[in-house]
Amino acid sequence: MQRIVSLGLLAALVGGGWTALQNVGPQQLQQAVQSVRTTVGPMLAQQPGQQQSAPQPAPTTPQQNPYAGGYNYTPVGGAAQFAPPPVVQEPPSIRIASFNIQVFGDAKAEKPYVMRALAHIVKSFDVIAIQEIRTQDTNFIPRFLRDYVNVGVTSGGYDSRVSPRLGRTSSKEQYAFIFNTATIEVHPRFCAVVPDPEDRLHREPFAALFKTRIVPPYTPFTFTLINIHTDPDEVPEELDALYYVYDQVRRSQIDGGVEDDVILLGDLNTPVPAASRWTPDAEQRSITPRDLGLLGTIPNIAPLIRREATNTRGTRLYDNILIPRQNTVEYLDHGVMDLRSTYQLSEEQVLEISDHLPVWGKFSAIEGGPYQSASR
Repeated sequence: MQRIVSLGLLAALVGGGWTALQNVGPQQLQQAVQSVRTTVGPMLAQQPGQQQSAPQPAPTTPQQNPYAGGYNYTPVGGAAQFAPPPVVQEPPSIRIASFNIQVFGDAKAEKPYVMRALAHIVKSFDVIAIQEIRTQDTNFIPRFLRDYVNVGVTSGGYDSRVSPRLGRTSSKEQYAFIFNTATIEVHPRFCAVVPDPEDRLHREPFAALFKTRIVPPYTPFTFTLINIHTDPDEVPEELDALYYVYDQVRRSQIDGGVEDDVILLGDLNTPVPAASRWTPDAEQRSITPRDLGLLGTIPNIAPLIRREATNTRGTRLYDNILIPRQNTVEYLDHGVMDLRSTYQLSEEQVLEISDHLPVWGKFSAIEGGPYQSASR
């Protein structure tokens, strides 16, 4: 749900129901009634006491039923009825993903088959948060988009926003948001590293404000993404610190009248035993609030990935997408992209791509879209 006024994104969501009789005028109705009379008239004209012949089954296919064309007429049990309206199609939606591309840098760039696979993965989503970019090349992500993701695209395509190199040591990393410009628009000013003045985090998170591209009269779904990669050696401390990060971003967004769909996603390194179709594990369990430390105490916070393994070896639930379930009513579905079955690869081949798997959430592209509980 959105509270944007100053950004000029608020529009009236116009809808309207329809009934099965909406397109049937008086003349059509009279013709349908006359059709019924033609069908059942001889039976009603029988004299009292005259034995009725067995009723003939009504034609049911368009080729046999002279009333099927144009009147939506379906004989059921000898009575005329209008067929139910067609199933309403799902509203336009987007997929938001997170992917730790293990040591995404020069060594992977020297393997074109890996880069092509990564490009295909990126194009499976409307916006994807990338972690663990390790390179000194400031044009690494733009070149990846140019040479692999947007090959053959003459205009538009995918664009990116990349963070500065972050980290306490000489081994620094960058975050990136890569998004489809046909479906997603990034706010021109709200895209920045979240301040961490007390140095609680090895790498400060990277946040950006997005909205969907949707035609009027619908209101676009707007949302803020916080991209994070926790330090595996300091997971409990950093999960506690993310409580303050999330609260800081949420308050600045809501109190400023900007946005209340604040979504945190990335590699949290939560040590939750998990399993996959390739690696069963009797110790597999669901993630709990305790696994998220103070971050898990935020009211109504909901991790979309609950039990599935998110590492390539299928043993741990490291990666996740956390949404405020009472605010983000646009949520529709979620999953973990199994690269082995999706691309018919071996575990060793997938490990060349990454030791993590992409996790994703599906959301209505329309603000205030249909709600499904994130607890499923």
